[in-house]
Amino acid sequence: MSDVFHEEEALGKAYDTRLLVLLWRYISPYRWQVIVTLLMVVPIFLLELAPAWIIKTGLDYAFQPGVGGEGAGALTSFIFDPPLGLSILAWLALLYLLVALLGMGLQFVHMILMAVTGQSAMRDVRSAVFGKIQQLHLGFFDGYPVGRLVTRATNDVENVTEMFSAGVVALITDVFKMVGFALVLFYINPKLALATFAAIPFLAIAAVVFRLKVREAFRAVRVRIARINAHIQETITGMKVVQLFTREARNMREFDRMNADHRDAWNQSIRYDALLFAAVEMVSGVTIAVIIWVGTGLVEAGVLYQFIDYMRRFLRPLQDLSAKYSVMQSSMASSERIFQLLQTDILIEDPKDRPEASSIPQSRGCVEFEGVWFAYKGEDWVLRDLSFKVEPGERVALVGATGAGKTTVINLLSRFYEVNRGRIRVDGIDVRDMPQRELRRRVATVLQDVFLFSGSVSDNISLGRSELEPTDIEAAARAVEAHGFIERLPQGYATEVLERGSNLSAGQRQLLSFARALAHGGQILILDEATSSIDTETERMIQRGIHALMRGKTAIAIAHRLSTIRDVDRIHVLHRGELVESGRHEELIALGGVYKRLYSLQVEGGPATGDVRPEG
Repeated sequence: MSDVFHEEEALGKAYDTRLLVLLWRYISPYRWQVIVTLLMVVPIFLLELAPAWIIKTGLDYAFQPGVGGEGAGALTSFIFDPPLGLSILAWLALLYLLVALLGMGLQFVHMILMAVTGQSAMRDVRSAVFGKIQQLHLGFFDGYPVGRLVTRATNDVENVTEMFSAGVVALITDVFKMVGFALVLFYINPKLALATFAAIPFLAIAAVVFRLKVREAFRAVRVRIARINAHIQETITGMKVVQLFTREARNMREFDRMNADHRDAWNQSIRYDALLFAAVEMVSGVTIAVIIWVGTGLVEAGVLYQFIDYMRRFLRPLQDLSAKYSVMQSSMASSERIFQLLQTDILIEDPKDRPEASSIPQSRGCVEFEGVWFAYKGEDWVLRDLSFKVEPGERVALVGATGAGKTTVINLLSRFYEVNRGRIRVDGIDVRDMPQRELRRRVATVLQDVFLFSGSVSDNISLGRSELEPTDIEAAARAVEAHGFIERLPQGYATEVLERGSNLSAGQRQLLSFARALAHGGQILILDEATSSIDTETERMIQRGIHALMRGKTAIAIAHRLSTIRDVDRIHVLHRGELVESGRHEELIALGGVYKRLYSLQVEGGPATGDVRPEG
């Protein structure tokens, strides 16, 4: 659990050039929008300068004519002479209002453009993440929690979007404005400006101390919210066990403790944020006092007003430094996790020299394992020198104790994993030399744990294949005897399937998976414990559909219930990853080996002699 917290809640640098270079790949298609966004900072800055300038210059023009020189007098006369008989003060108020409205409009356009650009770029990032997830081999998902992958495509991408809109662009805008206000103040009066900025070094020291302290506070907050999320997820997932064993009170105590820790961590970060805000306010007050003290008698009252207004605007970005720093840190951490996923090696790829479609033989359904060795990790072999051949149209069953390697055979045949040694051929071609889409088009699979997607019953049979007509879907359902119960559903084939198929029984879900496999049309049919979740009455109905499915197809069935495979052409018995027996049911019973002992244990209730214990 601590590893999960470490990975999920680690904070990145507030600025990481390497990650920004990687992100630019997704932002560059919208570079003109980025350029316009940055260029808009200039007119926005000028409009922020304008209000104080209007008040200062307008009042000077109204009450101290001639201030500013002849050239300035011509400019101010052009701007500040009231039209239509308005009074000078009414005209100044109108000018101020027009500038404020124009600034508001530009800020609106600027924010919309930033948001649209950021969302467009992040849409591409999210598509890249989702596409990458679908390309990764099945072994990747064995050791990578689903929750983390969902976080990559949702929360992490949203964090990066915030970095663009509220982080990088906002920081560039703030720096530009602060430098601009400083230059304007020095231009207006260097001596007063120098006195005004005397307190800024102390604020810079406070910002550095804040950055060091708040980083640890943010980390503490994120670690504690991760613990809360993990506890909630575990409790909800195991709610049946929680209620059966009356763990509610204990779980509540643990949650209260975690919740209190999270509150305390947040309070600590809020204290640092409040201290920074107070420091900025204090420096702002001191600065205004310095401006009034030093500026009185040195400059006009209008200039004092300009200095006070511009210094307030200069210090304003520092007040929300905490929020920007938090956004940048979490965004950089999210970016690192996203690119770590995007740069994950795809271990199972199509052949680089893609064969021409005409060079791939037509699907006949021939399957051959030749000296196959496989281990999920290291040299902990699950399959050991496994060799067998299934001829086109042959019906074969794989049996053995749990952990014997039966499901692994199916995973390797579908090329969810790569063999360590040996080879697997389908229709005479090594599966590594065949495009994955072509390989899986030839294989129709019925899994033990049926997964149904959200959507209609019809959608779950066709899986979105546009070439399947409603008549094809119904024909597949009729073949496996699923049509009867589908017709009895409220909307028939249009009935919506709830999450995990909760509005269907286990047997009905299995029947739908049979119809799906038949509609898929593969020449090789794989049945992975296909009747394990079905009652005896439903199983009889399923068996009739299975016999129809198997006609003309190569069928490979995995079954723990040995009574369901007595009439297949050949039974291969696996034991600790090795093929130890092979033959028809009667032959294997007569042999008196592993299959006989398994059959006696299951069907006849006889003693389980010999080593047929489950192996994990």
